[in-house]
Amino acid sequence: MSHPLFDKHRATLDGALHAIATRGYWSPYSEMPSPKMYGETAAADGKAAYDAHLGHNFELNQPGQTGWVGGETSPYGVALNVKYPLCGHEALLQAGQTAMQSWQAVGAQGRTGICLEMLDRLNKQSFELGHAVMMTTGQGWMMAFQAGAPHAQDRGLEAVAYAWREQSFVPTESTWEKPQGKNPALVMKKHFEIVGRGVGLVVGCGTFPTWNTYPGLFAALSTGNAVIIKPHSNAVLPAAITVRTIRTVLAENGIDPNLVTLCVTDQRSTTQALATHPLVKSVDFTGSNVFGQWLIDHSKQAQVYAELAGVNNIVIDSTNAYKAMLGNLAFTLSLYSGQMCTTSQAIIVPANGIETDEGHKSYDEVCADLAKSVEKFLSKPEVACAVLGAIQSSATADRIDLANSGKLGKVVLASTKLSNPEFTGADVRTPVLLACDAANESAYMEERFGPISFIVKAADTAAAIALSERIVRTHGALTVGLYSTHPEVIDAMTHATWRGKVALSINLTSGVFVNQSSAFSDYHGTGGNPSANASYADSAFVANRFRVVQRRYHV
Repeated sequence: MSHPLFDKHRATLDGALHAIATRGYWSPYSEMPSPKMYGETAAADGKAAYDAHLGHNFELNQPGQTGWVGGETSPYGVALNVKYPLCGHEALLQAGQTAMQSWQAVGAQGRTGICLEMLDRLNKQSFELGHAVMMTTGQGWMMAFQAGAPHAQDRGLEAVAYAWREQSFVPTESTWEKPQGKNPALVMKKHFEIVGRGVGLVVGCGTFPTWNTYPGLFAALSTGNAVIIKPHSNAVLPAAITVRTIRTVLAENGIDPNLVTLCVTDQRSTTQALATHPLVKSVDFTGSNVFGQWLIDHSKQAQVYAELAGVNNIVIDSTNAYKAMLGNLAFTLSLYSGQMCTTSQAIIVPANGIETDEGHKSYDEVCADLAKSVEKFLSKPEVACAVLGAIQSSATADRIDLANSGKLGKVVLASTKLSNPEFTGADVRTPVLLACDAANESAYMEERFGPISFIVKAADTAAAIALSERIVRTHGALTVGLYSTHPEVIDAMTHATWRGKVALSINLTSGVFVNQSSAFSDYHGTGGNPSANASYADSAFVANRFRVVQRRYHV
């Protein structure tokens, strides 16, 4: 007998399964904040729901609570003043371990159906989540709504689909019969139980608190595990809303809600204690190389899925759409002030310039024209504020100041501060472009998170491709781009990215950008270079989160 929520959401699951098999465009969650899709009052209701959190304690009724903790500082300068339950991590671990028993009992189909219901509920809260993401991360409204809600939900659903597909390959029982010639056959009954490995820890990041959290959350949850979400200390609210909704759905379906809990702390020692605890069997992390590597080195009892830093890069060899190329790059470098793990940092150009539909362009002309394109794109204040958002952390602002100083390379375009009339306390910065020689590796050969990009002068196209590959192999990258009109160059770059195991975007000139990743179609990361040891999402992202335990007996 199938679970009622599995039946309720079967069409959504089937759509997701078809999408991951065909890799075409598909999404059940509308990315447009339209009244037609979300309801006439959804926008106002969502804003009211978000406002209701401000200045209050966020109740979750979790075990081991000893007090309240908070302190998020909005990049927009808006006071949040939300307090969250401070709970002992041992209590959360023990409660999660206990809750796994009832979660296992509903079976893979029941878990899948309940997870699909969670995602459906979260989708109905997209406006509330969008405001929470915007105000804690500094993203512009449209990006916060899309990436923070429906696109994050897409990634969660993608993980559930992969998890269901892998679990559905395991039969619940079988009759094993081995012929024995003239003697009676050996007959056994065998049962196969899918069992979660243990508690999953999901460590959130400060820039994408849902998009980077939902894959690991739903991969661990749908495969039978309890989950503790440890959000970034400055982006707690989106995670808290998510956890409360999930706990509500669990309780409605007779499952102990302590299966999913929120651990709010600004103490790295607490996160380290969680990550190395014997009950924790998986860790999902997005963030710095330093802590990510610490997790990989020390969380020996767990499988660590880590997205770390990299140096994303683009090689420009030639183009037959020069203005469109520059426009595409201008948007790429400006979006959310470059505070994305997929934003291009090194733009590699041959020293003798490039051939274009507007004639030959020297290296210096490419630098100047890209700078002009960025300035033109951001010339309207309302466009600039909507696209740039606000700087999420003071560390990013410090990196921008360092780049502006000229110590890292020749300043082709200086970053300037803009005023946001709606949020006067927002720290809004435009991109900074630096020109440097390929030999100046200390400048561009490390991630400088934020709106900071280098136009790197290489000897020629072959040297540019070789440099791109070396960057990927040595420092990692989630995205690589190429502009070229020559098939042999495209082939050479393609083979370089195969060897470096990194996604390649070729000649993007319209409404698709190298730093965007589409769920169900694009693999976010390959797990094959130093920027990430896993992908969102593939079978490997879910299959090692559960075990099959069998029992057998003669019949």
